[in-house]
Amino acid sequence: MSWAAGTLVVLGALLAFAGSLGLLRLKTFYERVHPPTMGTTLGAGLILIGSMLHFSAIEARPVLHELLIGVFMTLSTPVTYMLLVRAALHRDRAEGSDPLHGGKKETT
Repeated sequence: MSWAAGTLVVLGALLAFAGSLGLLRLKTFYERVHPPTMGTTLGAGLILIGSMLHFSAIEARPVLHELLIGVFMTLSTPVTYMLLVRAALHRDRAEGSDPLHGGKKETT
């Protein structure tokens, strides 16, 4: 049981690390939004599952309070990133550039 939990934790850490690397490699804010939402969220989910397995085996009873963390993470992460992107889009349009159309100035 502990090897399965360890494997899940290591895989989750690798996915979270890959999502973090995306923040360093990608150029624009809009490109940087995707790696954390995909890689890091899945990585944290695998770490939570590994933690549930490990502590359930140690305490000889189901330990499920990590599910609450997973629910909050699943609900809050996409909403937070959507709000960040909308705020950045609003700021960029207020400054006169539209990143959705190649950074060209808007003509209204």
